Amino acid sequence: MELEPKKFYKFLSPRPTVLLTTIDRENNVNAAPFSFVMPISIDPPLLAVSIGMKHNTLSDIHATREFVINVPSESMLDRFWACSQEHPPGTDVLKLAGLTQVPSSKVLAPSVGECNICLECFLEFEKQMGDHVLLVGNVVNLAVKGEIIGPDGKIDIKKAASLMHISGQKFAVAEREILPRPLDNQK
Repeated sequence: MELEPKKFYKFLSPRPTVLLTTIDRENNVNAAPFSFVMPISIDPPLLAVSIGMKHNTLSDIHATREFVINVPSESMLDRFWACSQEHPPGTDVLKLAGLTQVPSSKVLAPSVGECNICLECFLEFEKQMGDHVLLVGNVVNLAVKGEIIGPDGKIDIKKAASLMHISGQKFAVAEREILPRPLDNQK
């Protein structure tokens, strides 16, 4: 079955989903969900997020050159989804969604208290890509709740229960780890 190429992103799923927090020049906090996000470099620690050009989030980042990537868990789905609705500039979206603002360590934009992982970023650069803008952020602080760190020092995906976006209002949560086995011809 061949489909319209513009629908490709719906089949690159589930994708990590984040709640991006920003602050504008008047110190109004904004929060919006995004699933076009990925790491792009370890050293320096860079990540990319792609944002539609009409988002308030984009204008906030242009004003302050910083943002926070907050990784929500399954228990936050309803409050997370409330942040996806259209709100006029200046609306305290976190308060409206019943989420807690926590001061960040290195940036002015707050982190979300209910999120297990918060990555504070300074904007490195941006580039318009079709109908979106690709923003590259330098991760200047990483806060992770200890209970989601497994005995091996890595994320325990069951405890983290991070939201993954499928499409529209459909989400998934990773349930188990799997490991590759050598192929017969590689033994």
